[in-house]
Amino acid sequence: MIFKIGDKKLKVLIVASEVAPYAKTGGLADVCGALPKALLKKGCDVRVIMPLYKEVLHNTRNIKKIQADIYRSDLGHFEKFDLYSHEEGDLTTYFIDNKKFFDRDELYCTSEGDYEDNAQRFAFFSKASLAAVKAIGFKCDIMHLNDWQTALIPMYLKNHLKNDSFYNEIKTLFTIHNLAYHGQFPKEILKEVDIPRHLFNMHDMEFYGKVNFLKSGLLYSDHLSTVSKGYAKEILTEEYGCGLAGVLNLRRDVLRGITNGVDYLQWDPSTDIYLKENFSAEHLHEKIICKKDLIDVVGLNIDINQPLFGIITRLAWQKGLDMFDDICENILRMGAGIVVLGKGEKEIEDKLEQLESAFPGQISVNIKFDNALAHKIEGGSDFFLMPSRYEPCGLNQMYSLRYGTVPVVRATGGLDDVIVDIKENPEKGNGFKFGPAEKEAFLEAVTRAINFYKDKIKFTRLQEKIMKEDYSWDMSADRYIGLYKDICGK
Repeated sequence: MIFKIGDKKLKVLIVASEVAPYAKTGGLADVCGALPKALLKKGCDVRVIMPLYKEVLHNTRNIKKIQADIYRSDLGHFEKFDLYSHEEGDLTTYFIDNKKFFDRDELYCTSEGDYEDNAQRFAFFSKASLAAVKAIGFKCDIMHLNDWQTALIPMYLKNHLKNDSFYNEIKTLFTIHNLAYHGQFPKEILKEVDIPRHLFNMHDMEFYGKVNFLKSGLLYSDHLSTVSKGYAKEILTEEYGCGLAGVLNLRRDVLRGITNGVDYLQWDPSTDIYLKENFSAEHLHEKIICKKDLIDVVGLNIDINQPLFGIITRLAWQKGLDMFDDICENILRMGAGIVVLGKGEKEIEDKLEQLESAFPGQISVNIKFDNALAHKIEGGSDFFLMPSRYEPCGLNQMYSLRYGTVPVVRATGGLDDVIVDIKENPEKGNGFKFGPAEKEAFLEAVTRAINFYKDKIKFTRLQEKIMKEDYSWDMSADRYIGLYKDICGK
C-alpha cells in the first residue's frame, strides 16, 4: 500500500544524532537506520539527516557535497555549514558538515567525559537540520525527532521560524529512546543556543536550575512516542519518569508506545555470515554446530549438553548486571556455562573477571564490543539473559527468539511486551520472566529455565515455535505511518 496525504506521498524526515551504518554508539542508530528503509518500502517519501562525523567519512564511500555555505540569520547564533548526501538504494541520507562541531574521533564524549560544548553542538545540529530542509526544498509533512540531541527543533519552529511560511505545516513527532538522558546544561548557555529567556522556568525548559533540552521535545512537539507500549506506561510513574513524570502526564494524551522492530537482514540465523553453520526452525540441528563453535571460540570447557547462557549488554546497574554478579556462582554450580560480552562499570567488570578466574572454562567474560562474537552468542547459546531494571525496548530478546535462544528477562518495558512466561501461558509462552528487580526472583527464573532445558524434546519444540515469531520492522512501520497520519490530521 502507498501511503499518501491528499494526492501526495507522505513525506517524512528522520532527524537523529546517530544512524547505522554511518555512525553508531547504541540502539538509537539501529532504529534510525532500519525504520526509514521500512517506511520507504511502504511508499513514503522518507529522508534522513545527521551530523557528518569523522566516523561517517571513515565508513562511507561515494558521499557527495550538494550545497555549500548554508546560512540563516533568523536562527540566531548560526555558523555556515556544507550539506552532503549519500544514496543507499532509494534512501537519501543528508549530513551536516561543520568541522568545528563534528570533526572529532567520538560522537559525544571521550574517556574523560562528555564534550564540554555538546549544548552548542546539538543546538547547531537542530538549527542546521531546519535550514537544510528549506535549502533542498524538502517540505516534509513530519519531522521525526529522536532523543535530546534533536529536542530543540520544535522550540525553534515555534519561536524563531513561526513567520516563515515554509515551515507552517510541518508537524513534529518526538521519540524518547531512553528517558534517562536529558541533555542538561548550565543556564549560562541560554543566549548562546538562542533559547528565549522567558522559557527558563519550571513549566518550560528549566530543570532544577539547569537547561533541559529534553523538556523542549516533550513540551513543544506535536506528538510524542517511545519505543514500547510498556515503557510508555512506565515513564508516567515516579519510579521510571526520571524526574519528568509530571511533564509526561501533562502530555499523556499525545504519547504513544510503538515497539521497535528487528532488522532480519542483519539478524537471521538462516543467512547470518558470522555463524559456523546456518540454521532455521526447520533445520534446527545445525544450531548444535554453532553452540560447539561458540564454546571453542571463547575457550569454554563444557559439554555440548550442558545449558549455555549468553549475555550481550552494557555492564551497568540499569541492565541488572549487579544482580547477575550476585547469582552467577549459583548458575555455574548448577552446571551451566555462561558467555558475557560487553563493557561498562569497572566494579561489575572486575567482579565478572574474578568469577572467570574462579570458574575457569565455565564462564567466558569478554570486556569489549565485538559484532561477530555477538552473532555467535545469539546463534550458539541456549538461553539469553536480560535482567534489566528498566528497558525502554530492548532488541536482543527479539534477536534471541529468531535464533531459538530462549530469553530469560525481567518484566519491564519492551521485555515485558515481547516475552510471555511459559509458566503463566504454556501455549503462548516464549521465555522466562521475573518481576521484582531482586536477585532471588532472577535466580528462580534461571532455575526454572535450567529445569525446562532438561526435557530436550519440550525444549526443542519451544525453540522451533519461537523462531517463527515475527518482530520485523514491517509491523512497526505500519504503526508509525498510522501515527504520522493522525498527527497530520488525516
